[in-house]
Amino acid sequence: MNWRHFGAAGLVVVASVTAAAWFVAPTGGIDPSDASQVALGRAIYADHCASCHGVNLEGQPDWRTRKADGRMPAPPHDASGHTWHHPDEQLIEMTKKGASGIVPGYQSDMPGFEGILSDREIEAVLSYIKSTWPAEIRRRQEGR
Repeated sequence: MNWRHFGAAGLVVVASVTAAAWFVAPTGGIDPSDASQVALGRAIYADHCASCHGVNLEGQPDWRTRKADGRMPAPPHDASGHTWHHPDEQLIEMTKKGASGIVPGYQSDMPGFEGILSDREIEAVLSYIKSTWPAEIRRRQEGR
């Protein structure tokens, strides 16, 4: 290949793409069929999520009714909740930023995990959650 045809700008682009390939590891994505990712997600969920969303993803009692402070209880992440009503991108953003980080002015007990959990860890948690849903619910969620 004759690099002179690319010019200086072309070489910068090629060098940038090459550097990015070396320094930025791609994420694996959310994959509820990946047993190792689901196992990692289960452990992270137990450490960071279960205290509010329940050990069995059941959420807090009466999760559809506002608490005395006006905030909503933590919803379940099993098939009975509404987690599956949201596309993966929204679930990732909600996990990173928390509810108030997505909806300005909204008061929520949901913290943001950006800077606490990596993208891969967030994907693992969501893989674990999705692995517990029936196949029909997964198909419906993936269509959103």
